[in-house]
Amino acid sequence: MYSHSFEKLNVWRESIGLVEMIYKMTEQFPQDGKFGTVSQIGRGSISIASNLAEGTSRSTGGGG
Repeated sequence: MYSHSFEKLNVWRESIGLVEMIYKMTEQFPQDGKFGTVSQIGRGSISIASNLAEGTSRSTGGGG
């Protein structure tokens, strides 16, 4: 099975764990204020893992 280079990074694995932890925590938020806050927190946590994955695919030429 092929794995992407970012999947080997400990920091990426930990970010996925953070996403799971945040989703479990936000399930316990009160219903009345849940919509916007939970959505924004969830997207933010996913963004961390996504940015790490995207960053590993970029070439670092060092040029400018």
